[in-house]
Amino acid sequence: MIIDSLSEQVTRRQLLARAPLALGSVALASLCRAEQGDLASVRHLAPRAKRVIYLFMSGGPSHVDTFDPKPTLSERHGQEMPPELIKNHEFAMIKEARPKVKGSPWTFQSRGQSGTEVSELFPHVGKVVDEIAVVRSLHTDSFNHDPAVMFMNTGSVRFGRPAMGSWLSYGLGSENSDLPSFIVLVSGQNRQPLLDSYWGAGFLPSEHQGTTFRTSGDPVLHITNPPGVSRFERRRQLDLLKWMNQRRHDAVNDPEISTRIAQYELAYRMQVAVPELTDISSEPESVRQFYGAEPGKASFASNCLLARKLAERGVRFIQLYDKGWDSHGSIRKEHATRCKSVDQAISALLTDLRQRGLLDDTLVVWGGEFGRTPMSQGHGEGAGRDHHPHGFTMWLAGGGIRPGIVHGATDEFGYFAREDKVHVHDLHATLLHCLGMRHKDFTFHHQGRDFRLTDEFGTVVSPLLG
Repeated sequence: MIIDSLSEQVTRRQLLARAPLALGSVALASLCRAEQGDLASVRHLAPRAKRVIYLFMSGGPSHVDTFDPKPTLSERHGQEMPPELIKNHEFAMIKEARPKVKGSPWTFQSRGQSGTEVSELFPHVGKVVDEIAVVRSLHTDSFNHDPAVMFMNTGSVRFGRPAMGSWLSYGLGSENSDLPSFIVLVSGQNRQPLLDSYWGAGFLPSEHQGTTFRTSGDPVLHITNPPGVSRFERRRQLDLLKWMNQRRHDAVNDPEISTRIAQYELAYRMQVAVPELTDISSEPESVRQFYGAEPGKASFASNCLLARKLAERGVRFIQLYDKGWDSHGSIRKEHATRCKSVDQAISALLTDLRQRGLLDDTLVVWGGEFGRTPMSQGHGEGAGRDHHPHGFTMWLAGGGIRPGIVHGATDEFGYFAREDKVHVHDLHATLLHCLGMRHKDFTFHHQGRDFRLTDEFGTVVSPLLG
């Protein structure tokens, strides 16, 4: 073995020379344990959900055009927005002093036994609305994309905090040793950039960061060995790297070295697991048609089918980003296109999870970083809607969530969350509760204080729980 051939004996002189390093590493190990805390203390409740599939509509879908009907907007279409609603508010793009009310160009209909009103933009989701808890009273802290997406994903507008998927990977670990516990899939138009920080591990060990599966070429970069390198040779190379890294770890006890060793080993196992997993052509044609997925074609539908396969294999947090929802102009065309591209696949995912017995312990989340204004940005067919953080809609399904309900409400214009308001921290607290964690006690000690996903406040939204 290579490792055996590289081993060496340590003389008494060498042992004495290295003793100070050994004592230092013991002290460092003690500090590292104090820094990271005891993970056993974060598992407080009987979990209803084992995993999360997060459908993130990047750019901000319009709540008043999708899941929050507002007849007042149609009645007052083209009139000036009431000054008392918009006073002292900034908007990302609207420059008019008195922006005009914009009614929705789409109709709403009561669907399912629950009677939840859903826009005609989502005919397929309407068929499974009885699985869903619609939350119409979300509000957030930022009206610009990057800080708002950071806040929705990490609980902070600042860079450097762990993403929700990283927190869950850290706190709950993985159910599949051959796959990362946090996987990211991307589809849609490239209007806003997606930053790696949205799925970064922050100050948590880097093994908990999200792994992006690509839609063309190798699903993960460098997962294929270069020409002339056999799997046996790759194994020998990794054995050598592991031996060298382990020696360095024994000397300095840096936890990131342990992470590096673990990541090399995971990458080796992924070389076998990932290509088979990401090949959706292995699924029956009837299943692919049900989702609207085509082998070899990058799409949200293909990603939903892959998300189901990942859930079956025990991946802890699966996040699907669909880009192109930032409809500042031509919302009638753009939202129609985006909704059509996701509607069938979302319905198929929920139905498929239910039929396979996975929905009860899989928490599905849908939404964006904020909503869109009830006022018009621009005029005529080219009109759109601006960013809107004060009241918007998300929905949840499965994994301990009460199905077929509507929680909260915005005012008659869809401007402010008015009834049973839900802050982003409240949303995070509720998701963690479904996964068996009390958010106030799920912390990581860093730079002198305990950090958590919900930062300084947050309340579990009990009416959402089944």
